Amino acid sequence: MPEPDLNLLIALEALLADASVAGAARRLGLSASAMSRTLARLRASTGDPLLVRAGRQMVLTPYAEEIRERTQNAVHEARAVLRPSKPELDFTRLRRTFTIRANDGFVEAFGSPLIAAATAVAPHVCLRFAPKPDKTAAHLRDGSADLEIGVLGEMGPEVRLQALFRDRFVGVVRRGHPLELDGQVTAERYVAFGHVVASRRERASGPVDEALAVLGLQRTIVAVVPSFPAALAVARTSDLIALVPASFLVNQTEPHDNAASVATHAFELPVATEKITVSQMWHPRLEVDPVHRWLRQLVLSVCRRQLPL
Repeated sequence: MPEPDLNLLIALEALLADASVAGAARRLGLSASAMSRTLARLRASTGDPLLVRAGRQMVLTPYAEEIRERTQNAVHEARAVLRPSKPELDFTRLRRTFTIRANDGFVEAFGSPLIAAATAVAPHVCLRFAPKPDKTAAHLRDGSADLEIGVLGEMGPEVRLQALFRDRFVGVVRRGHPLELDGQVTAERYVAFGHVVASRRERASGPVDEALAVLGLQRTIVAVVPSFPAALAVARTSDLIALVPASFLVNQTEPHDNAASVATHAFELPVATEKITVSQMWHPRLEVDPVHRWLRQLVLSVCRRQLPL
């Protein structure tokens, strides 16, 4: 079979982006009639209409919707390959803001060393940590986020990811709590106290409860809070047990400027739960960007230094 005309890929990307023959023609500096002929060639090549009329507008077919992002990525990669190689970057002059979507626990554990490592090399770079109330690839796709840190969810097959470290949940109580003073924490002693759990979706149960149920035990959830810092704050000043990721406690410093504040004690859970792989995720259009590569390597080295995989 003859090789496909790769010039058609550029036209296809423009047509799918604009959903308009006239708009794609303007983008590529062609006449509307020339773009119409190109669309006809694309239809013959793909075996799909790609654009169909709906009233006064053109809309994408389901197949065109399916391949739109793949086409955009392919064109971006091709252009990156054909660009001349750039001279070595001068990070002392680099001025760029990177947006990293991460939860509070990651920022508290890794934010400070990551900022220090970045500014030591690129003093004019700004790291903007944005909250992530949900797991979605939308922010990576539209460019409003450079990196997403967390557990892989429904992010889409095109999203690139790299494992940073393995995490696990631990129990946390205030200093002087009976679980700290009375030796080993058994499952029976663990469920004897009330619990505070963190959940953005107000879900009270999880893997710990499933593991306890196998033993015929059930813990009492007294409070559900929206974040791990909130759960830790409640545990500091009550007899409740908090459940937090171990990584959250990496750089925790106990408050000492408030006489009423109480330090905490962390302990291993009395039941086994699966470990969690925390990864950094990014959109493939940034794969070959040298500055973004530098950022990814920086995040990886800082996390591995704190918590090995």
